[in-house]
Amino acid sequence: MTEIRESYEDYLKVIYFISKNKKGGWVSNLEISKILKVKPASVSEMLYKLREKDLIDWKPRKLLRLNSAGKDLALKTINNNLVLKEFFINILKITDLDTIDKLCCKIEHHINTDISRALRELITEVAD
Repeated sequence: MTEIRESYEDYLKVIYFISKNKKGGWVSNLEISKILKVKPASVSEMLYKLREKDLIDWKPRKLLRLNSAGKDLALKTINNNLVLKEFFINILKITDLDTIDKLCCKIEHHINTDISRALRELITEVAD
């Protein structure tokens, strides 16, 4: 897969979280708009891009859902975020949760599977 922009991953995460409470995983443009605090037209613009990258199943003015590639990328990004939070809190002992959230949201897009796995191993090793 080609390089995916951070904003695409942010949308995929939001779609994933919304879809968890939806029958069949179907999500509306308006739900995404409300969570991201952007105009529905901006959401539609991004949905065209996500569809072009083959990350969602969607037709304009219809509900959408992640396909398997979109779901995999959303889960990878979410996992990266969780590993980073655990690292900052449990290893580095940082207590400012706002700072941690902001950092994790920026860094999550730039770590690969090997780095995520290494962080997880370090956290597990130090915790034992």
